[in-house]
Amino acid sequence: MTITRIEDLDAPGQALCHTALAMRARAYAPYSRFLVGAALEADSGEVFTGCNVENVTYGLTRCAEQVAVTKAVSEGARHFRRIAIATDMDPPAMPCGLCRQCMIEFARDLEIILVNPAGGVRIDHLARLLPGAFLPTDLLDRP
Repeated sequence: MTITRIEDLDAPGQALCHTALAMRARAYAPYSRFLVGAALEADSGEVFTGCNVENVTYGLTRCAEQVAVTKAVSEGARHFRRIAIATDMDPPAMPCGLCRQCMIEFARDLEIILVNPAGGVRIDHLARLLPGAFLPTDLLDRP
């Protein structure tokens, strides 16, 4: 894992972080007050956004990463390069296990950029965060 600052990223990485931070402001989190924004970059360069949307039952809550992946897939994207995820934690918070599984369905080598409003950044890769993942090939390659 690499720890850096937004200004140390390339221009597209900075833009992705700023988009995730802007999406964080749109989150609906009246119960946990834990606001999360996401910006997912497809292989085409197109960016899909998401924010967390809570529900009083919690079980119906949708994480920002899941919203971004769902939007991307619904628009025809299936391959992704990287995702920026914004929280107010220091250091920036990691994605939950459900989100990791959701993302690995489409991008085993996805770069994950975690960012907070102070400009702190952590960079990691999904395959490292979810070792031994259950993958589509586990079902599709059965005898």
